[in-house]
Amino acid sequence: MKLISWNVNGLRACESHGFSTIFKQLDADFFCLQETKMQEGQLDLQFEGYQSYWNYAEKKGYSGTAIFTRHQPLSVTYGISIAEHDHEGRVITLEMPEFFLVTCYTPNSQDGLKRLDYRMQWEDDFRQYLMTLDRQKPVILCGDLNVAHEEIDLKNPKTNRMNAGFTDQEREKFTLLLNSGFIDTFRTLYPDQVTYSWWSYRFQARQKNAGWRIDYFVTSERLRPQIIDATIHTDITGSDHCPVELSLKS
Repeated sequence: MKLISWNVNGLRACESHGFSTIFKQLDADFFCLQETKMQEGQLDLQFEGYQSYWNYAEKKGYSGTAIFTRHQPLSVTYGISIAEHDHEGRVITLEMPEFFLVTCYTPNSQDGLKRLDYRMQWEDDFRQYLMTLDRQKPVILCGDLNVAHEEIDLKNPKTNRMNAGFTDQEREKFTLLLNSGFIDTFRTLYPDQVTYSWWSYRFQARQKNAGWRIDYFVTSERLRPQIIDATIHTDITGSDHCPVELSLKS
């Protein structure tokens, strides 16, 4: 079973840079998107054999998530049932027979850490949501989680410390999530590998590979024996992020 997650940074723009072709080439069972930046009806994007589920932000041209799936879910949930968090289209959960699949676009703490306090509340509430699901069946979480967990996960850790995405507080919340029964699949398989999933559009960051690894597949620890591989598709362009992949035994 193959799962893909990609922050497309505007699906309409990404489609103009070959999204549909990439989608078909990657040939995933589940294809999860973050930062679609769309409202319903703005793009007619359908793929044979797939159902799609969309969570749009109330604010136009902002945030938003989607999942394309070849497999019929038992149920679909939008958001995490907390009104404060559920107007930005950040979470979709598919309940499958053997697991929950959650795609998430985590709020950015923003320049000057203007949104760090909100981010901390989000982290606590979202972790509780995942733990509630995990008590029922294993969880597969994917998405742009807007944090580089360790120094190995970004090019310039010293100069970025306490910038959004690499604050001590955000990193500690990710550690807390992992300590709650979850694993970072890529880092579990490749503890020493330096690979990034996001590069700023400024300063030729992608050409210089001055990036961050902020896109993840995090799973319940008990799924570890089913993991075949975790891949970061650094060669795929179309967004300032690249797709990340998880392969599981069916």
